[in-house]
Amino acid sequence: MAYADQQLSGNRLTAIIIVALIHIVVGYALVSGLAYSAVQKVMKKVTTVDIKQEEKPPPPPPPPPKDAPPPPIVAPPPPVNVAPVSAPVIETVSVAPPPAPPAPVLAPPAPSAPPPPRFTPVGAAPKGNPANWATPEDYPSRPLREGVQGTTGFRLTVSTDGRVSSCEITASSGNAELDAATCKYVTSRARFTPAKDGEGQPTTGVYANRVKWVIPKD
Repeated sequence: MAYADQQLSGNRLTAIIIVALIHIVVGYALVSGLAYSAVQKVMKKVTTVDIKQEEKPPPPPPPPPKDAPPPPIVAPPPPVNVAPVSAPVIETVSVAPPPAPPAPVLAPPAPSAPPPPRFTPVGAAPKGNPANWATPEDYPSRPLREGVQGTTGFRLTVSTDGRVSSCEITASSGNAELDAATCKYVTSRARFTPAKDGEGQPTTGVYANRVKWVIPKD
């Protein structure tokens, strides 16, 4: 038996004896008629026994920490030779400036409008009745015998003296003799008031008309 257990058993035995004595004293006090207050004082004094609780032994110290394994040895990376990067070479090329734009060419000013005419131009006007320039009596003999009829269109050039300077067939009648007779008689018989320009002066003019050749009935 350990020493602590022996001490605890002794304390318990002492406590039991004290309790037994208390009961005897109480019984005697009750019998002898001691004052209640005296009994209380004795009980208070006797019952205050300091009973020490059993102290548990301290826990054992923790085992010493195991030595941690050393970290693995890592070989340093091999040195890398980095060649210095040379700066790029910039070549400058001289470029000729663009040619200057051509100077604007100014258009010549528009010619001024001619002054308005002093007189209104007029064309050649026939004198007399144009129907008298070719009559049935002028019918060519061969087309008359063959019964050929037709209409001949013509255009005349009138000179400044009012006479016909030229005759042009613009539409044939279908018969050469009728067309020739048209220009023959119109040129010899037609007379005109000459055409005039903006200054009121006589000028060459043009006149157009037609002759209808019809065989006269008896």
